[in-house]
Amino acid sequence: MPAIKCVVGLGNPGPKYAETRHNAGFWLVDELARAHGDTLRAEKKFSAEVGRIATPAGDCWLLKPMTYMNHSGRSVSAFASFYRIAPSEILVAYDELDLDPGVVRLKVGGGHGGHNGMRDICSALGTKDFNRIRIGIGHPGHKDAVVDYVLSRPGKQDQAAIETAIDQVMRHWELIQGGDAQKAMNSLHAAT
Repeated sequence: MPAIKCVVGLGNPGPKYAETRHNAGFWLVDELARAHGDTLRAEKKFSAEVGRIATPAGDCWLLKPMTYMNHSGRSVSAFASFYRIAPSEILVAYDELDLDPGVVRLKVGGGHGGHNGMRDICSALGTKDFNRIRIGIGHPGHKDAVVDYVLSRPGKQDQAAIETAIDQVMRHWELIQGGDAQKAMNSLHAAT
């Protein structure tokens, strides 16, 4: 895995969605910006909020598509093309129904797992060979309840668990961004 040059957080724009489970990817990008003293700015040509952080592993772009979840790929593709960032240098952070709150998993490549934002990014980039941070939000128990569940706020206990998972990503950030995928996975997965 090469060093990460762009972290994409998935979510939906606007205050209506800000605290919903589907915005866990946004929460991670916001935390990376805060920790490195950066502020994201609206960039119309990418339909996104964009920031840039300097770390020991090198500079890294932060991207929050403002296209709504199902059209995230358009923003990611335009940004990666403009800055000549290869898919293997992109890390996408998103909410994962199949992981409990508090669990976070780093993954290199793979499918979209039914996640509409991921499906659109795979399609727009023309590859599945990019990196992912899957932030567990838990499952409502029945597939018919999924839409309402991801678009609602987590309870206090789940919120605290999700924040703990994001804290673990922050603690392992240098390893993750540096591209040592196996070492980062071993350490991060043992912690959550």
